[in-house]
Amino acid sequence: MRAASYERFGPAAEVIDIGEIDTPAPGAGEVLVRLRWSGVNPSDAKARAGSRPGVTRPDHDRIIPHSDGAGVIEAVGEGVDTARIGQRVWIWNGQWKRAFGTAAEAIALPQNQAVPLPEGVDLETGATLGIPGLTACQTVFGGGSVEGRTLLISGGAGAVGHNAVQLARWGGARVIATASPDAAGRARDAGADHVFDYRDPALGEKIMEASGGRGVDRAIEVEFGQNAALLAEVMAPLGTIAAYGSGKDMTPTLPFGPYLFKALKIDITLIYILPDAAREAAIAKLHAALSEGALKPAIAARYPLADCAAAQDAVMSPGRAGAVLLDIG
Repeated sequence: MRAASYERFGPAAEVIDIGEIDTPAPGAGEVLVRLRWSGVNPSDAKARAGSRPGVTRPDHDRIIPHSDGAGVIEAVGEGVDTARIGQRVWIWNGQWKRAFGTAAEAIALPQNQAVPLPEGVDLETGATLGIPGLTACQTVFGGGSVEGRTLLISGGAGAVGHNAVQLARWGGARVIATASPDAAGRARDAGADHVFDYRDPALGEKIMEASGGRGVDRAIEVEFGQNAALLAEVMAPLGTIAAYGSGKDMTPTLPFGPYLFKALKIDITLIYILPDAAREAAIAKLHAALSEGALKPAIAARYPLADCAAAQDAVMSPGRAGAVLLDIG
């Protein structure tokens, strides 16, 4: 099968090769998925670049990158119902703690990691559901129902944030989002009640005004360290900060006094290690929102498999307006 792969860390164009690799056979409890799309995420690019803390060399001799994808089950291993052959599925954790991910024509993996797509949901959309979809869903609904609550979603025009705005609105929340001025319309069109420039010096005041003066019940946060002080100002007492990123400040300093006297909770999500019950609940929520037409993940760019390096560079571009996909063909 054709696959993109790398053997060492470095710039995408220098280390990613396109070539032929033996098609894997599904083992016991596994399925073989003939892939149509591979989802590219910033974490994939960071892993290939060698920027994960404490990691100095690849964990395997050769790595096929990418954890997300979608395709059709072509074969099954021992113990898997043959009725699954022909199912349209989406993939999660394709390359998490495994050598071979979804940047290839096929992948063999445990059957529970190949999730049947709801009727009417296309394979392109399926390839966006692993990291951006599940992260958005877990950060929005991980604390329970958001109906009648006020949610603040930072980066509301980004891949995760855009999904989160749609899901929060579907869940009955009042949605306040931040975005750059040129992306504000995307967040507003996704369902945000208010969209503010994240660089506005009066941002805290505007968020408080939009919340009716009581503050935010739950914040979906992509840059926790950078926004820690702002969150202390705008969170309601007993609120929760659901953080999934802090790339611009990985060692944040917290204003503990304001956090303490509001009894704020910090809920950090790493979607790769989400417990089974929470993952199943998030999948069910995603499928319900998709089936009702309430969630339409945005796709910013599509690249052929041969341009995997360019796709990985694109996914790290500031201001990216949606998911980046590889067209496996």
